Amino acid sequence: MFSLNKIFDKLTIKKPRIRGHAINKASAANIIPRAEHSISRKQISPAALKVLYGLKEAGFDAYLVGGCVRDLLLGHEPKDFDVSTNASPEEVNKVFRRSQLIGRRFKLVHVRFGREIIEVATFRAPPQVEQHVDDAGRIMRDNVYGTLEQDAWRRDFTINALYYDITDFSIIDYTGGIADLKAGKIKLIGDVETRYREDPVRMLRAIRFVGKLGLVLDDETERLIPILAELLKDIPAARLFDESLKLYLAGNAAVTHELLCHYHVFEQLFPQTDELLHTEQDNYPRTLLMKALENTDKRIDEGKTITPAFLFAALLWEPVRQQWIQNVEQNIPIIPALQHAATDVVVEQVKRVAIPKRFTIVTRDIWALQPRLEQRTGKRAFRLLTHPKFRAAYDFLLLRTESGEELTELAEWWTQFQFSSESEQQVLVTNLGSTPGPKRKARRKRRKKPKPAAKSE
Repeated sequence: MFSLNKIFDKLTIKKPRIRGHAINKASAANIIPRAEHSISRKQISPAALKVLYGLKEAGFDAYLVGGCVRDLLLGHEPKDFDVSTNASPEEVNKVFRRSQLIGRRFKLVHVRFGREIIEVATFRAPPQVEQHVDDAGRIMRDNVYGTLEQDAWRRDFTINALYYDITDFSIIDYTGGIADLKAGKIKLIGDVETRYREDPVRMLRAIRFVGKLGLVLDDETERLIPILAELLKDIPAARLFDESLKLYLAGNAAVTHELLCHYHVFEQLFPQTDELLHTEQDNYPRTLLMKALENTDKRIDEGKTITPAFLFAALLWEPVRQQWIQNVEQNIPIIPALQHAATDVVVEQVKRVAIPKRFTIVTRDIWALQPRLEQRTGKRAFRLLTHPKFRAAYDFLLLRTESGEELTELAEWWTQFQFSSESEQQVLVTNLGSTPGPKRKARRKRRKKPKPAAKSE
């Protein structure tokens, strides 16, 4: 770990006052030489190095920036590597053969190396309030190119505004990010309310960084989150889906969820679930959700695969379950009652977080199989065992059982049944009071009627 104390002593940044993005251009960067930080090229993705050196050889400036620099300084392994440059997106696209221009409001270049993608962005200046920000304060246009210093000051958090210079292996810090890393703080750059109104998703990012990095929020950065959380209602539901995956599938889902609830943000993402979590007399809804999130974190930590469909099945189970109960009380048969409940809840949920159909289909299968798991007689158990979503539904049954539902006998039966031999499975089904797959009576073959003899002329 680099010596933060030494760096803190050397900080000479005169921080500009940013209100409406007025920048004091006289501010100076703090340069941390290679000898005073721990980042080595050995820790950097070979693909990212190729992009950095490729741009340098083409005559451009290029830096590693953002979360990858922050994570390397904190001793974490970066999930991905981002590059910032003074080359325009079109110029970057010409330098690298396997690259693609993406985005409209915020134009980027993706440079592909096999399965790895390095994202390259051109230095940008803060948006002009009169031209690029709407009446609510949200950024509507962000393709205003600028300098390295302007690019630093327009970023969201100080700890994300650190640049690694490939020319001399130094770190460039304009905003005090190194000092905030030393203090263990997550701090927005500039006027906090203005920055949240520009892009309310910054509130989600702040919470995610707390859960992921174990740092704390700066006082003002924290204070305004519950006050401005309703701004998230105006964010496109598709974008909130992407942010929800980042929140819950980063390996810190349980802690992050508690933070979302604490800052009154969860209610903006999953309002149906939030209402029931706070009105139910028993602790079942919260217990089930927390166990699901803890299991998700465990699987990620063990390197196992996870599916967002199971996560959403847990997040939305309580409103589905309550609606299911109400439907049954209205004399709707059990399975159609569950199907109607699932449809109602999903239709309402996608207005806030646009969960794609490829996930809601699997989520609904997990729910739909729950009552079918209770139907074990005859050939039903054997057919269910071959259902492509049986394992997910079985895991969900175990989750319900562990959370307090009286399903222990059913869960134990399915545990034994799926790991037994065929003869043992037949005994298990027979012991339920039915034969294992009764044979159908063979149909009688109809005797063909003799064709009438042809009439002689």
